[in-house]
Amino acid sequence: MQTSQTILLKKRPKGKPSLEDFEFTHTEIPTLKEGEVLLKSLYLSVDPYLRGRMSNAPSYIAPFEVGQPIESGIVAEVLESKAAGLGAGDYVFGALAWKEMQVTKARSLTKVDPKVAPLSAYLGVLGLTGLTAYLGMMEIGKPKKGETLLVSGAAGAVGSIVGQIGKILGMHVVGIAGSDEKLALMQSKFGFDAGINYKTTENMREAIAKVCPTGVDVYFDNVGGEISEAVLFNINKFSRTINCGAISVYNTTEAPKSISVQSFLVKKSSLMQGFVVFDYADKHPAAIQQLAAWMKEGKLTYTETIREGFDQVPQAFLDLFEGKNQGKMVVKL
Repeated sequence: MQTSQTILLKKRPKGKPSLEDFEFTHTEIPTLKEGEVLLKSLYLSVDPYLRGRMSNAPSYIAPFEVGQPIESGIVAEVLESKAAGLGAGDYVFGALAWKEMQVTKARSLTKVDPKVAPLSAYLGVLGLTGLTAYLGMMEIGKPKKGETLLVSGAAGAVGSIVGQIGKILGMHVVGIAGSDEKLALMQSKFGFDAGINYKTTENMREAIAKVCPTGVDVYFDNVGGEISEAVLFNINKFSRTINCGAISVYNTTEAPKSISVQSFLVKKSSLMQGFVVFDYADKHPAAIQQLAAWMKEGKLTYTETIREGFDQVPQAFLDLFEGKNQGKMVVKL
């Protein structure tokens, strides 16, 4: 029987994950049944949220099982099909196992068109990344022309799209990132009005006040921690904070000690709301249409950090926590 190289969760990490938490093996590829397709993985997405699934803790999605394949967003080519609507040579996207080849049910897949955008874009700007940025902004941020938008993790996959959406909608957009190179990219490619390098800034509270002189109306939070605490001192009346991620605390082994947010929210009649993109599943098709339209009009662009080789998947994931990506981190298989 044919086999496929596969990456398993070897053990649950304590603190920051390491290469020792992953195991490469070979698994059998079963015979196709009706309604199934045989896929060859082409592009694989690594994302910070996968860290949460490596822990055996309650969350919005089930944890990975030790000794079983890890999964994430993958764009794949159909090699063989016993499913209506999909044939050999078609390209699809789905939440799939970290395998070079696999059999899965066709109903769990979405057909994608390489003529509309490069295949890797369906893991980023036209995939869950773009949906997260768009729906977080529109459903929670309620952006208004002339308001100030502050984005943390602004050079990352979601943050870079959030900033562009803000500019499209006529906002003053400021980003926070971890290097001067990333700040330059945010302003030259994504149109941010200003940026803060948090790694070289001693007083984030004062730095935010300087680049957001009229205060922060919408804060798109990808990092949590001390950066987000500093933002609280700069929020405006009726501000909206969109809690998308908290990469700063994903690898901590103790409960973080944070300042109380309640007094800030009460004084400013401010909203703070967390979300996951699947909360708005019914809005995904319309959101993708809008993102694709902005891309076609030249209003929305993206950047990717692409690693090559199936053997590079675990390291690419680990590099997310070192900030070694610009835009979406993707592995080309």
